Formats: sequence, structure tokens, C-alpha cells
Amino acid sequence: MNATPDFLETGPDGRRVIRFSGNLTLLRVRRLSEQLDAIDGDGLTVDLTEVERMDTVGAWLVHKLQRDHGARVVGADEDQQTLIDHVARADQPVKVRAEREPRFRQMAAEVGAATQQAGQTMFGLLGFFGALIIALGNIARHPRRFRFNAVVTRFDVVGVRALGIIGLMSFLVGIVIAQQGAVQLRQFGAEVFTVNLIGRSAMKELGVLMTAIMVAGRSGSAFAAQLGSMKLNEEVDAMRTIGVSPMEALVFPRVIATVLMMPLLGFYAALIAIMGGGLFCWISLEMPPITFIQRIREIVPLTDVYQTLIKAPVFGLIIAMAGCYQGLQVEGNAEEVGLRTTTAVVQGIFLVIVLDAFFAVFFTEIGWA
Repeated sequence: MNATPDFLETGPDGRRVIRFSGNLTLLRVRRLSEQLDAIDGDGLTVDLTEVERMDTVGAWLVHKLQRDHGARVVGADEDQQTLIDHVARADQPVKVRAEREPRFRQMAAEVGAATQQAGQTMFGLLGFFGALIIALGNIARHPRRFRFNAVVTRFDVVGVRALGIIGLMSFLVGIVIAQQGAVQLRQFGAEVFTVNLIGRSAMKELGVLMTAIMVAGRSGSAFAAQLGSMKLNEEVDAMRTIGVSPMEALVFPRVIATVLMMPLLGFYAALIAIMGGGLFCWISLEMPPITFIQRIREIVPLTDVYQTLIKAPVFGLIIAMAGCYQGLQVEGNAEEVGLRTTTAVVQGIFLVIVLDAFFAVFFTEIGWA
């Protein structure tokens, strides 16, 4: 490295000139910094004619002289001038902490973003439902495309293996409804109407609703995680490459299995909940099981069973579509799989509750209350 000392001189026009020579790099700039800091005043000229090599630190030194003393740079070649310009553009104040926005503006922005996201999701689900209908039409025209083994496997996963947890949950819910109802009705001497509360609520609402929530948390999340992992590993793209439709091979078996199993699971859950309530009435209210069954037959109309059997497949369709749709939206990394799985569960449960409210109003209007 050239060790020629740099010095300050006065030019013919009275302007002070700093002449650099050799290499203007990190090691040399460290020794020059104290000398240059001692320079004061403006009207400097920086001569880079004899500089052989310059790095970013040297360019920063020249830019600092320009910024602090209004120096004029001469003798720089094209590469050196480009480096100095880049350093000058990068010399911007950086905010360590972002400015705090008003609370109302933050709230409005979050509400707007959530509304936009909800609209995009609903639009995507509608498009996904259209693609599912197209896949159903293709399978109807070409029955050989129907994957019977895949559907039967989903029957086992969605339905058979869920019987235990759904039965236990429904049994305990039935006991809780009976206990809480009996406590409140005892104040009016009307414990006998506990049977009415158990039968109508379990068969009409709680059986199918709790089943839908359980299926969303169990099967909907599994669908999202499975398809998301396949999407991340590019297996879905590979299926498209060889001419296999992911909608027909992956989505349709899951959707049809969930739609067909939900009525059975919902009716099963309602019966188990009624059995749990009957057990409580037998032990706590001393109501014989035969009396309880006779009262259930008198109280629960057939329309309540119809409501469960109508709502259940719709709930199953929504849950399966939400899980498969979110799974196929996975992109980027493994963290996205977890986020989409969570979104599928929340979205499925939310849509199920919204549809249940719609069905409640609809059935009331047609006289099935």
C-alpha cells in the first residue's frame, strides 16, 4: 500500500485542496480520520486523480467531506464516482422506532385489512366450490376416475375413528345440560321438564353443532395439514404434470366422505347426548329409563331429526372445503402449513355457526321450530 502522506494545500485560486493518493481503503482511512476531523471550514476540493483503489469506507470518507464541508470532488474515475454516489444515497436517517399512529387509525386499518381478507377468502371459497362442481361433473362423465378406495379410507378417518371422542363429548354435554336444567327448573318445581330440554336441544341443535365443531378441529385441520405438506413438497404440482387432477384425486374423496359421514355422526351424537341426560335423570331425579324414553318419544318431533339430517351434510361440505382450500393455499415454508391449518379450523367453525343461525331462522319460518 502506498504510504505517501496526504496533506492539505492551497491552490492557485485560494481554494484548499486535499490530495489523496494510493489506496483509499479501510486500513488507511482509520489513520486519516483524525487528521481530516481537524479540518474546519468550507470551500474544499478533494483530488482523487492519484487514487488507485477505493472501497466503501473510502467512498464514505469522501462523501463525509462533501456533506460536512461542501467539498468538490475532482479526478474520480467512473467506478469511484459511482461508489461515492451509492454511499451518498444510502446516507439517510433511519428510524429506530416507528412513529405511533393514533389508536383509531390503527383500529380502522386492522378492521379494513380483516374485511378485505374475509372478502378474498369468501371469493376464493366460491371459486373452489365451482372447481369442485366441475370435478364432480368430470367424475360423473368418467366413472373410472372415482377413487373408491380413497373415499372408504376417509370414511374410516372421518367417521369410524371419531366415534369415540364424539360419543364421549356428547355424553358429557348431555349430562351437563340435564344438570344445569334441573337446577334451574327445580326453583319452579318443574324438574320433569328437564326431559324436554335434553331431547329438543340435543336432537335439534347441540348434537350436530358439537359434532361439526369436533370434525372441524379433527378432520378439517388434518385435511389442511395433509394437502399443505403435499403442496410444499411439490407433490400437487407433480400430479398436475402427469395429468392427474388434484381436485379429483385429493379434494373430492375428502369432501364426499365428510358430507356422507356428518349426518351419521350428528345423529349418533344426539342419541348419545340424550343417553347422558337420561342417565342423570335416572340417578338424580329418580326417573326410570322407560319413563324417560316414553317422554322423549312424545316430546321430540320428527322435524327435529329432519333438521339434523339436513344441516349435517351442509356443515360437512363447508368443513371439508375450508380444510382443503386452505391446504392448497400453502406456499413458501413449513410455517405456512401451521398458519393455514389454524385458519382452516377457525374458518370452518365460524361458517358452521353462521349457517346454523341461518338454518334456525329458516326452519322457524317454515314452522319447524
